[in-house]
Amino acid sequence: MERRARISVRGVVQGVGFRPFVYRLAHERTLTGWVCNTSGGVEIEVEGDEDALSDLLAALRREAPPRARVETIEASYYPVEGDTNFVIRKSRNQEGVRQLISPDIATCADCKREIFSSQNRRFSYPFTNCTNCGPRFTIIKDIPYDRAETTMDEFVMCPQCQSEYDDPLDRRFHAQPNACPACGPTLELVDRHGLSINCDDPLATVSHLLREGNVIAVKGLGGFHLVCDATDAAAVALLRERKRRPAKPLAVMIETMQAIEEHCAIITEERELLASPEAPIVLLRWKTERSEIAPVVAPKQKFLGVMLPYTPLHHLLLRKAGLPLVMTSGNLSGEPLVKGNEEAVNRLRGIADFFLLHDRAIHTRCDDSVCLVEGVPQVLRRARGYAPDPIHLPFESRPILACGAELKNTVCLTQEEHAFLSQHIGDMGDEATLEHFYDTIGLYEHLFRIEPESIACDMHPEYVATKAAHRLAAERGLQCIEVQHHHAHIASCLIDNGIEGQVIGVAFDGTGYGTDGAIWGGEFLVADCRTFERAAHLEYIPIPGGEAAIKRPYRMALSYLYTLLGEDISLEGLPVGEVDPVERDVIAQQVRGGINAPLTSSAGRLFDAVSALLGVRGEIDYDAQATIELEMLAWEETEDTESYPFSIAEEESVRVVRLADTISAITHDVRKGLSAATISQRFHRTIAGVIASMCTVIAEERRIDRVLLSGGVFQNRLLLRLTTAAIKREGLRVFTHRRVPGNDGGIALGQAVVAHFAADMLSHRRRPVSTNEPLDSGMRRNDDIRSKLRGTQPAETK
Repeated sequence: MERRARISVRGVVQGVGFRPFVYRLAHERTLTGWVCNTSGGVEIEVEGDEDALSDLLAALRREAPPRARVETIEASYYPVEGDTNFVIRKSRNQEGVRQLISPDIATCADCKREIFSSQNRRFSYPFTNCTNCGPRFTIIKDIPYDRAETTMDEFVMCPQCQSEYDDPLDRRFHAQPNACPACGPTLELVDRHGLSINCDDPLATVSHLLREGNVIAVKGLGGFHLVCDATDAAAVALLRERKRRPAKPLAVMIETMQAIEEHCAIITEERELLASPEAPIVLLRWKTERSEIAPVVAPKQKFLGVMLPYTPLHHLLLRKAGLPLVMTSGNLSGEPLVKGNEEAVNRLRGIADFFLLHDRAIHTRCDDSVCLVEGVPQVLRRARGYAPDPIHLPFESRPILACGAELKNTVCLTQEEHAFLSQHIGDMGDEATLEHFYDTIGLYEHLFRIEPESIACDMHPEYVATKAAHRLAAERGLQCIEVQHHHAHIASCLIDNGIEGQVIGVAFDGTGYGTDGAIWGGEFLVADCRTFERAAHLEYIPIPGGEAAIKRPYRMALSYLYTLLGEDISLEGLPVGEVDPVERDVIAQQVRGGINAPLTSSAGRLFDAVSALLGVRGEIDYDAQATIELEMLAWEETEDTESYPFSIAEEESVRVVRLADTISAITHDVRKGLSAATISQRFHRTIAGVIASMCTVIAEERRIDRVLLSGGVFQNRLLLRLTTAAIKREGLRVFTHRRVPGNDGGIALGQAVVAHFAADMLSHRRRPVSTNEPLDSGMRRNDDIRSKLRGTQPAETK
């Protein structure tokens, strides 16, 4: 019996070779009809033998192209219409319907073979691609995904490329960026003034310039890289000086997996990540004693951020240079990634000696993604290769825009079962990043046809992202929903792991505005995606000088000493004793009087304090430097198994981790001359024990056996490893982040999820979600906390 089937396929099914795949399936089964792209996905009408139709339907999911992700297939049946062949129709736009968009895809094996084959017409062509690889998200201006809606619309294909593009059996069929040396984008080398340098082979010239110690700005997929010879310490130091990035680790690109193994130890999961179509930067154990990569690339680090070439341009450059190359974001520290040629010359001329440009425009900025493997692969920075793939939601979400956090900002838009978490935007510290923030919101709203009904943001009143959210809500007449920072962390982790119901959420990070007006960051929550209860936290300590204490961890070290051990404590034998006595007196006054010294339960600030107590890092040049260097030391100590004492107190309805015994024992070991590596290892074990002990108490009381770990502190892979093992020994299950950053890069997802459930509950803009207590009580509660630290009662209760 013959029938006609009308089939709708949704998911990532454009730009991944899905239509030629359907074409081949239909011809192999002698079926007739048509297939086309629409704004919503792929539509198929096909008729023929009923068994053949059933087999085609099964094959659509079973045999889909490697980069396709089929989410739904819907089919309905009708009488045959008498089609005589199967064709691929022109794409069709559907008003208000959205289509998932493929991320950029690393160069496939076939294209790599072509660029290194002297007999191929694409030999040494740096913009080679096909249906299975190449730019996608960064060149798309609109959907459906057709060449006219990409930045390749300016290039007219030559007859040979057009023939490939039109042939359903060719792997370049409807490969929108398809091009060759005769008709596609070209390279140009210019000096720092933008003047063209005449050379037959720009890549060979650049390779020579790199070997001479120059810094080159190279235009890539989603923006520019700043590039230099990673084995040349002077060149790396020059790049650091010019970029104003004195110490933060730099990423390195290495040509082959075999070459990577000369510099780093690699496990199977790391190897798979490096070679994946996403091709992220992966943090690998660095063989510092054997590697020729200059130590200044990642000072005081045990791990090196490494990636393989992921575009033909990179493959060719690495082959010609024959060197590991530093590949760091093309920007001044704190600014967004540069994407345009003129913009690059204007903004980067003070850093780069030369510029390797091309004339394929970048529509959307997208930085490199960063991952590590600790038990499971984890995304630390979600960008190229991952965005804009949606995160699946276990419910039908309202259209919501979440504006994310202040640092490592991303935004998130949700609708139905999809959460579109944006690529990494950056730290919201300047006008250029704010403009990028607004541009990204507009891009995602347009591409995915989402009109938000509510806007979600962090509770912190001084966050730029929070202020921007309220401004957008006011302009659009929408409800603005404030979500507590650490609840958003745990909600994000819940979605990332597909978990429903209550969990014990451990949220450890640097800064998050609490419902009591204090700065949280060492939190134990009982939470689901709707609500949370603060079950326990690290004890409150003043942050003397606020932001100054974050930049100068020795101030936090003194605050811990003065608060927990008394102002009369002797500093003899302690590195913080070298702090200027005048500044020490000022810090003591701030701690004593609460003058410009907000209270914090932050685990990040605790790690900073211990780092300074040990003399590891008293001042920082980049976020979390003190904590990272403290962790690196701990990796040197493998035999010590001791930990420090701590206590747990119950105050009102919340437990508090008391750390006076911990700090006292650490200072004793410092004075005794114990190595910083040993003390750091013991401290890490102590915090893992604190977490496991508290989770066990909460689990027994609440009958919950699932623990979720979230927050930037858990990017400390040693702490994560020790904590996971300690919790498992208590018979509890542990979950960490995987596809969504556990740092503030995942906050926007959690905000959107919490806001979905809260949208109908809120009747005015400024009331925070996730708490039964309004924000205006925060200052009173903060005073209450201070009085307890001083051992007194607040004035109004005396």
